[in-house]
Amino acid sequence: MERYDQLYRLYEEFDAERLAAHQAFVDLFPPLDSRVALTYWEDASDELEELRGEIRDAFPGTGETYADVAAHATRDQAFAGLDLATKYDRSVNALVLDVDETLRSAGTTDNEIPRETLHLLTEFHEDGIPIVVCTGQTLENVKGFLSQGLGNAVVNSGDVSVVYESGTGVFTPGHGPDTKRLLYEGLDETVRGVFDRLRQRVLSEAPETVARGCHLQGNEFNVTLKPNFETGSDDAVAVIDDALVYLLDLLGVVVAECVEGIQAGERGDDEDVLGAAAGEWTRAFYAARDPEIEAVLDDRGELPAEGAETEGADGTGESGVPDAVAAFLDRVDVAYYEGDAAEVVSRELDKPGGVEAAFEVLGVDDPFALVLGDSKSDLRVMEWVAERDAGIAAAPEHASTVVLEHVRERDDLVFPAGDAGDVLRTVYALDRLVAAE
Repeated sequence: MERYDQLYRLYEEFDAERLAAHQAFVDLFPPLDSRVALTYWEDASDELEELRGEIRDAFPGTGETYADVAAHATRDQAFAGLDLATKYDRSVNALVLDVDETLRSAGTTDNEIPRETLHLLTEFHEDGIPIVVCTGQTLENVKGFLSQGLGNAVVNSGDVSVVYESGTGVFTPGHGPDTKRLLYEGLDETVRGVFDRLRQRVLSEAPETVARGCHLQGNEFNVTLKPNFETGSDDAVAVIDDALVYLLDLLGVVVAECVEGIQAGERGDDEDVLGAAAGEWTRAFYAARDPEIEAVLDDRGELPAEGAETEGADGTGESGVPDAVAAFLDRVDVAYYEGDAAEVVSRELDKPGGVEAAFEVLGVDDPFALVLGDSKSDLRVMEWVAERDAGIAAAPEHASTVVLEHVRERDDLVFPAGDAGDVLRTVYALDRLVAAE
């Protein structure tokens, strides 16, 4: 109980709010080329040192730790950090961070990572904690905003890694031949061939509404259609629903062409029959596995009849999908994000695999990571660290229901939209309190 008593005393006897305000001013608003601004900054810096000195004097041996905690964490954040320190008795030694709707939010931060969050990340970096950005975005996009937000010195320090396209590749500057690892190169030729054909045909064969209303994201491997409208708008929702149906049908055709034993010749070389049947297979297969996809197909009257079988298909399972096709589709995932994207990815490449590869390059041998995310792909990373007792998870309050259920069941680290700094400050307190112990 001693640490709880000490923390209680810290926030009862000292003006922690004033201390934190001065710390934020000194950190986020450095002196400008103005005598007046410089005077304000110097006065705040001097008063900050006085406030920290009072705490150092009052807590012999641990005063610096408690001054750091009070300067960075609110009372609630500090006690939450202490609860985590008591539960796990470990400090966080890696950050695994999703970007969109986690570090930044279209609705609350104008799709920019807040300065406060960026500064906290640089503080973790200065403490020697590796940062793994884990996202579905392209590498070029991530490199751009990371360099702009954190600076080239941090990004190229050797302690920052990017898991991009949800695990198809890992980019870790400063590690020689291991700087870029293309994980998709480990897939077999059939899988790579399907993705190559999809990418080549996805726009050229698209119906006019999809071809005019979508663009192909510049991925290295995944095939992702994005709307040419504001994300989440009615137009974006409509065109992504169209794109999902089209992408399912095209995937079926390409798989049927590539998978041995399901060639058009077995049906009298009738490509129209093959195309219709293949679309039925993929719609039935993914509707059975994803309620959101099922709902879109049902809403548009494109949902295959339950249990319907395709005439002439040998080795057809109960759902009407040929066994050879179903076996292949088990290795491929179709993801749907309302008003944002429809994409095809490999099930054999995922964020946990990318994070594991990033840890290997970074030399994180015994991870205890903070995982921040909002989607089902982030949930896989959260579950991966939970199964290994290798970290804790946090999510924004608008995250997917299954993500929130996992996070609340574990440690209840749920933060307001666009305010990842809230949980970062909690973890800052956790690390300082564990180190002091």
